[in-house]
Amino acid sequence: MSAATAVDERLAPSSLVHRLLGRPELGAVVGAVAVFVFFSVAAPTFLQASSISTILYSASTIGIMAVPVAMLMIGGEFDLSAGVMVTTSALVSSMFSYQMTANVWVGVAVSLLVTLAVGFFNGFMLTRTRLPSFIITLGTFLMLTGLNLGFTKLISGTVSTKSIADMEGFPSARALFASKWEIGSVTLQITVLWWLALVALATWILLRTRAGNWIFAVGGGADAARAVGVPVVKTRIGLYMGVALCAWISGQHILFSFDVVQSGEGVGNEFLYIIAAVIGGCLMTGGYGSAIGSAVGAFIFGMTSNGIVYAQWNPDWFKFFLGAMLLLATLLNAWVRKRAEASK
Repeated sequence: MSAATAVDERLAPSSLVHRLLGRPELGAVVGAVAVFVFFSVAAPTFLQASSISTILYSASTIGIMAVPVAMLMIGGEFDLSAGVMVTTSALVSSMFSYQMTANVWVGVAVSLLVTLAVGFFNGFMLTRTRLPSFIITLGTFLMLTGLNLGFTKLISGTVSTKSIADMEGFPSARALFASKWEIGSVTLQITVLWWLALVALATWILLRTRAGNWIFAVGGGADAARAVGVPVVKTRIGLYMGVALCAWISGQHILFSFDVVQSGEGVGNEFLYIIAAVIGGCLMTGGYGSAIGSAVGAFIFGMTSNGIVYAQWNPDWFKFFLGAMLLLATLLNAWVRKRAEASK
């Protein structure tokens, strides 16, 4: 074949079907449609406006954390401390403000610094020791769990913090982190806006910036990425600090929604974030996935957790459905990828 007639396959035009098959969130979208139709038939109240509001709120509380966790998984790592870190963030804000009798915004700022420091610690330890992220973040998970309970009982005398609802700055902080609006018969929580904004920002970073290329490159192969000049250490530390930033947002929402924080909250939620990311198409091995997929995964979680209630089923079966969805989503994503690769 002559040079004139040779065509670079990367520049060859592809059909719309091929482009859709190559999207990581395709399997999750198909699953979301199936879950939506299923509960629409099984639960008559599922489509009511109040039910949609509850589903969106439930999805947003998971989705805010699923976005950075998905980016971290694309970068080839995990964070098992993400769920407890949310509680740590809320506890620091509450206890610092109460004990120092300071404006709650001071506590919020201190909490941001502390939470980012935890994220930096995870990334720094990972890159310095080269131990698996499973080990590093499991250690952080256990340490934070102990610190949350120990400091709360030491300072407050109980397992929960004191109410800060009457402290200066509380109304404005609640407006930013825990407000809601009535739009017709639909109640929209501000967490939904935080969630959508984070999905848009993460999608822009992954698809339109150099940092996005670095994340995919590190997840696809750290040594190869390092060989072509990708700052692997900075990328990994940045991803862990992204998880910490979103944990801070989630923690402030918990604090300013309920005025007090229980020190034992958050344990186990890290698996929900990972499940949402995997259902959304992220590979456990890194290098593949999307922020939009994590949003779809969180939406499936919201529909399932509330759909079971609206269908008046025994909620004891919830974890079974969650596990089944994770397995089916993983199998569906693997099948879609094979079809996409075979069609090239």
